[in-house]
Amino acid sequence: MQTQTIFDFSNASNIENWVIVDDGVMGGKSSGDFKLNNDGYGTFFGSISLENNGGFSSVRYRGETIKTLEHTEIILRVKGDGKRYQFRIKDHLNQQHSYVTYFNTSGNWETIEIKLNDLMPKFRGRHLDMPNFSATTIAELGFLFGNKKLEDFKLLIAFIGLQ
Repeated sequence: MQTQTIFDFSNASNIENWVIVDDGVMGGKSSGDFKLNNDGYGTFFGSISLENNGGFSSVRYRGETIKTLEHTEIILRVKGDGKRYQFRIKDHLNQQHSYVTYFNTSGNWETIEIKLNDLMPKFRGRHLDMPNFSATTIAELGFLFGNKKLEDFKLLIAFIGLQ
């Protein structure tokens, strides 16, 4: 099956549909940012603070709704800082929970393959008693960093697709 591009940063002229959501929504002090760097990679970076029960930063993409019917996996081409990240999707913008999985980075460029039906429903870090992702659309996708530590993070993203 052919790979369907969701977002290819090397061909991106703007990233206005990518939005940062930090723990400041709950009174925390973490700060994340998202930029298109000079090499053509989406760059999600920042600092995590544990002040005021904080501890996370996320970046979310809301473009056109993506049909998943003929696909079983998300493909990520990323270069991390050796830390663990969350990949998150929602099938509807108005739902409160996300479907989540974790991936570790090595400090090198790598291709991460995530089976859609392995994405678990979570809300505010708690696993929900409902089935894993089985919808036929993605309305939002994103990355979250927060490992309950005071630390900086940086994730380069080259490509996101469906396979």
